Amino acid sequence: MKMAIFLLTCADDKEADKISKVLLEKKLIACAKKLPVNSSFWWKGNIDKANEVLVLFESIEENFKKVEEEIRKIHSYETFVLFSLPVSQTTKAVEDWLKKELK
Repeated sequence: MKMAIFLLTCADDKEADKISKVLLEKKLIACAKKLPVNSSFWWKGNIDKANEVLVLFESIEENFKKVEEEIRKIHSYETFVLFSLPVSQTTKAVEDWLKKELK
């Protein structure tokens, strides 16, 4: 079991909350944290901007594909951005908590 942080941008708080709730209920993540972000990006040949919500999901690498599948069912974006960052170290207490919550 390797801890990972998944990062996902959402259109707004409502979408971020809806996705977070589904992933928590399915025990695919142990925690979700939201941050407002101002994004600038290339989209269909043009530079665009948007106010979005960045969600950080605390989970394990093994859950990435299942998380992606659930997000695909709900997310409003044609192409959503979901990244996985490996966690190289954490505390024993966090490891124990993840093992307990993500059975």
